[in-house]
Amino acid sequence: MLSEGSHLTIKQLTRSGGGIRLRVMARPLRIEQVGGWYHVTARGNERKAIFRDEMDRQHFLEIVAEMVARFRVRLHCFVLMDNHYHLLLELREQNLSRAVQWLNVSYSVWFNRRHGRTGHLFQGRFKSVAVSRDEWGLALSRYVHLNPVRIKRLRMGKARRQAQRVGLSAAPEAGAVRERMRVLRAYRWSSYRSYIGLERTPEWLECETVLALGGGAKGEQRRGYLEYVQTAAREGLEESPWEAVQEQVVLGGAEFLAELRKRARGDGQGQRGARRLVKARPRLKAVIAAVERVKGEPWNEFRDRHGDRGRDMVLYLGRRVCGLKLRELAEAVGLPNYGVVATNTKRYEQWLRSNRTEQARMKAVSKLLNCDSA
Repeated sequence: MLSEGSHLTIKQLTRSGGGIRLRVMARPLRIEQVGGWYHVTARGNERKAIFRDEMDRQHFLEIVAEMVARFRVRLHCFVLMDNHYHLLLELREQNLSRAVQWLNVSYSVWFNRRHGRTGHLFQGRFKSVAVSRDEWGLALSRYVHLNPVRIKRLRMGKARRQAQRVGLSAAPEAGAVRERMRVLRAYRWSSYRSYIGLERTPEWLECETVLALGGGAKGEQRRGYLEYVQTAAREGLEESPWEAVQEQVVLGGAEFLAELRKRARGDGQGQRGARRLVKARPRLKAVIAAVERVKGEPWNEFRDRHGDRGRDMVLYLGRRVCGLKLRELAEAVGLPNYGVVATNTKRYEQWLRSNRTEQARMKAVSKLLNCDSA
């Protein structure tokens, strides 16, 4: 029997051989602390739209306002896209899961009733990342606000932005830049217009803290924020914060991560994320030594050898196991830029899935490092 308040939350009844079997799954890792900042996102099931028209969007924001009041959270910024949303929240109680689950369920019930549909609206549970306010609060707010212009039509799709960052794409045309500015300023379904003073800030939205992170005199902060966001929109060179996320749940530096490790809790069997967070990561030097041992040759002999997968294995493990940023890996192995690291790591990951010999080699390296590389 499960006691009230059990750590196991998802209970599913399935029929088996004429009887009923109870299947229980562990709750994903959530690190909830008073005063903590969290980036929250949820996507439509099968990537389908969760907002079909303005009435849907308006009602969702009404529920957001109620969530802020009911659960005493602070909402620092938001954006609603057709098939997903982003929120940047600050907790005043340890209730992130309860607050966002209430938001999603409340909206799903209303949406299904209004549109005559049944079934799940959202794709699984919401995703959340604990955010270091001082390190990432400002940049993350910009990332959220740029969502409406980060699209192919405005020449800011993912492939275009990656190519431009590594110098493989020409500067954007003047017409495309003007359209980005127009869309960004006109988009009603984000907090950006409140941030730059184009509309009144609702009482359930708190802009002052993020504006202050940009520095400057209080009377000039909105103008400074406007330029901060529009510069990234003009140049299309914004670096995604998600390249710096550690353990899939933390956006912050070493001190921030160390503090969260003290607070991490989780079911040792069902929560791989909790185990990874609590355990210290190996250094890249240890990864290279393990790869050397499994390959039976020194790093400086295979690092630059054409067609050898050894360096790519090191890059892959550097991301997965060490949690290093792309730039840090590029510098460590002598590559010209982090775009090459991203490309090589992705290519290696795809090749690893289909090559049993390499899978066995990876298993041997992971065993030496005492870690899970999956």
